Amino acid sequence: MKLAIKVGFSPWQWRRPGIATAVRAFDPWLLFSAVSLLAIGFLMITSASMEVSDKNYGSPFYHAFKHAAFMVVALVVATGVFMVPMRFWQQTGHWWLLVGFVFLVLVLIPGIGREVNGSSRWIRLGPINIQASELAKFCMMLYMAGYLVRRLDEVRTRLSGFLKPMLVLSLFICLLLLEPDFGAVVVLGGMVLGMIFLSGMVLWQFLLVVLGAIAAAVIMVISSPYRWERVTSFWNPWADPFGAGYQLSQAQIAFGRGEWFGLGLGNSVQKLFYLPEAHTDFVFSVLAEELGLIGALTVVLLFAVLVMRIFYIGRRAEEEGLRYSAYVAYGIGTMFAGQALINIGVNAGVLPTKGLTLPLVSYGGSSLLVCMSMLAIMARIQLDRYRLQTGTKGASA
Repeated sequence: MKLAIKVGFSPWQWRRPGIATAVRAFDPWLLFSAVSLLAIGFLMITSASMEVSDKNYGSPFYHAFKHAAFMVVALVVATGVFMVPMRFWQQTGHWWLLVGFVFLVLVLIPGIGREVNGSSRWIRLGPINIQASELAKFCMMLYMAGYLVRRLDEVRTRLSGFLKPMLVLSLFICLLLLEPDFGAVVVLGGMVLGMIFLSGMVLWQFLLVVLGAIAAAVIMVISSPYRWERVTSFWNPWADPFGAGYQLSQAQIAFGRGEWFGLGLGNSVQKLFYLPEAHTDFVFSVLAEELGLIGALTVVLLFAVLVMRIFYIGRRAEEEGLRYSAYVAYGIGTMFAGQALINIGVNAGVLPTKGLTLPLVSYGGSSLLVCMSMLAIMARIQLDRYRLQTGTKGASA
């Protein structure tokens, strides 16, 4: 005897997924890699922040407890995001673009934006800090996916289809440079270009635009003494190990001390006030010191699995006619891959220093909320694919 359970309707009158159906939404490899990264991140944040927490707040587990609270909130938010149909995001994409723009403007207003280390990137909302760039990247992704669905033929056949969203992207980039947040500019630009390329843009036009973007990035680096100092210190951090090259040199020391199997969890020396931002931007260096090359490569492998499964789900969604879902998946995959690549590259000393967190691993409420929301959207896309394959109502293109 079969037991049928009927679940109610959402506020938008779309059908909520039942428990049995919702289980199908979770790709096992995607779920495994995401949960593993979250668990590793919590362990490393706890280890890397104990001394800083004890000195600044009188409790060695202050940052660990706070990150645990972020994880609970992010899980609740992700559950809510999962319940929202993709049709809702598609129909409200222009409003999300406006939300991202407003936050990027607000963060630049004195008294609203919170300045840390010379950059105004955060907005204080009660007990939490919202990083405007994280929300802006998420909003731009939702808008771009909808634009590609509406203007796909124009994007594939005419250069004007590409130039129109570039005007919107340029406005966001200008606001990000005023913070300044050059790392977010690189991730945001790479995400938009990746989404357009994967939608089927003509290759020679895409390569032309990429060359133009690289030229613009070089000009921005050369024209800014601050960015130029970052680049020159990256070339040889040991030329000024106590000045401009301090973070990179300390990160490389952490990698060297870790060797193959690391010093053991909790035994890092560099986290003892030698390596700045040890539990945020440079948590991967502490991981390499405590877990060694094997541990570091394990994290890289988990990110590779995560990104590959995201692109796989997106590709299958496109083949099944869920174009909006596919383009959102491409944006999410590009964002995860780009941000992880840059953060790991910076920690390993192969890229100039950038203020980017490692998704799902670094300490930070804004990054965790956005990453968990994106994974919830991926679960929703997988659910729509399952419904489409089984003939169940609720899938949206």
